[in-house]
Amino acid sequence: MKKTVVLNVVGLTPGLIGEHTPFLKQWREQGKEVSVGPVLPAVTCSTQATYLTGKWPSEHGIVANGWYFRDECEIKLWRQSNKLVEAPKVWDHARERNPEFTCANLFWWYNMYSTVDYSVTPRPMYPADGRKLPDCYTQPMELRDRLQQELGQFPLFKFWGPNTSIECSEWIAESAKRVEEWHAPTLTLIYLPHLDYNMQRHGLDWTRITPDLKEIDRVCADLIQFYEARGAQCIVLSEYGITTVSRPIHINRLLREHKYITVKVEQGLEQLDAGASRAFAMADHQLAHVYVNNPADLPAVRALLEKTEGIELVLDEAGKKKYHLDHARAGELVAVADKDSWFTYYYWLDDAKAPDYARTVDIHRKPGYDPVEMVPDPAIRNLMLTVGSKLLRRKLGFRVLMDVTPLDATLIHGSHGRLEEAREHRPLLISPRKDLLTQDHVEPTSVHDLMLAHLFE
Repeated sequence: MKKTVVLNVVGLTPGLIGEHTPFLKQWREQGKEVSVGPVLPAVTCSTQATYLTGKWPSEHGIVANGWYFRDECEIKLWRQSNKLVEAPKVWDHARERNPEFTCANLFWWYNMYSTVDYSVTPRPMYPADGRKLPDCYTQPMELRDRLQQELGQFPLFKFWGPNTSIECSEWIAESAKRVEEWHAPTLTLIYLPHLDYNMQRHGLDWTRITPDLKEIDRVCADLIQFYEARGAQCIVLSEYGITTVSRPIHINRLLREHKYITVKVEQGLEQLDAGASRAFAMADHQLAHVYVNNPADLPAVRALLEKTEGIELVLDEAGKKKYHLDHARAGELVAVADKDSWFTYYYWLDDAKAPDYARTVDIHRKPGYDPVEMVPDPAIRNLMLTVGSKLLRRKLGFRVLMDVTPLDATLIHGSHGRLEEAREHRPLLISPRKDLLTQDHVEPTSVHDLMLAHLFE
């Protein structure tokens, strides 16, 4: 077996490697880069599951970053149990070839209760008093304490939200190095999310994203040089490319205006009642699963979506099969945005009636993905003072809502999720093993086999 390390540099595409990423540019020249075909949806959970299983979403079941759990009548995003992935993983297949194989998974998704030997993943603590405290989950359990004793507490609020920064990717990188020094796994999977943040905030605005490219290049240089010095071969991989958008599509508001959505009013605020709704959407970047509880409504809902500006495709059963999304977890219809558009989860028609979680960072309560959580509300004049005051009151034991997220989707200028056609915006794979990369393009399902080839050939 050959020690192998996979750096999943989120959002990295051929068009981003250049003068602002000098190390990656030079390192790429020594090996070979291939374009990786996208998964629909081109989002974190679906793409990672495809890479790790060699199967499409129709087989592994991860149809988006979340979906409607029909038996519970609830929309749930960002689940963490590996048992939701309905196919064996690359580490299972590697262990079958050689029982001495070991694997470390550093922050790839669905990382809890898997069959890897070492894992580290975000897992906040939620005390009964309403606080959210930074923490992580590890396997073995004692790894959590050892890492946080050496590196400090996992910087959860730098991982997601308005304070995201390179600090999080740096912490992940350092944790990977510690796991290598302590356990020396055969395969190490490392997730580096840094480019995801400002590229969603600002799109392909070079004046805004240049510092981020330089920062992630530095982290990659440190990791690759560290592992290569220990005799490992490194692969640089990405999940999707982020492109500039300007049109948010409020797909649930559209469905509500046509009487398909039911809401429940709680303390004057509106809550989506998915189980009672005739149709609703679970929005995830540039794709939306549209669940239609009454089959008789399907033709009308499809016609409504097809005539909506910004929606490029509406997939029915045949369309889902064509794009490998024909799984029971998928919506009866799947809407795909055009290259200039993305979907919000918003379902209220009056901001005064928006649910309390709408103005907070709350990835589990919202019935869809919300990139606006990364943008502090520009209407708050003194943000630091406001946040500091709220934190102080929380420390004093008061329950205080950290309501600093705006409700203005036009603040987001970058997105992903559709099938990107241009190579410069597609995901990539770079490896020093030119002998294993015989073509300039690979399917996403082939990444699994390429990992095994690096390990055993």
